[in-house]
Amino acid sequence: MEAVKPEENWLCGKCNVTLETKKTVFSYLGRSFTHDVDVCPKCGAVLIPRELAEGRMAEVEEQLEDK
Repeated sequence: MEAVKPEENWLCGKCNVTLETKKTVFSYLGRSFTHDVDVCPKCGAVLIPRELAEGRMAEVEEQLEDK
């Protein structure tokens, strides 16, 4: 799989509108953190980049499950 370049504009598959970067709150096991991600301004669908899913989100999940 090819890495996504930050300057690429993603479209929502449902609404066909350009995603906008927005600070988004993620919650897991009663804990939360915020991160800037691309979001559809119409339906609210969130694009979670691979780096975030395999990086920060995986770290938080592991830390919380180890407690």
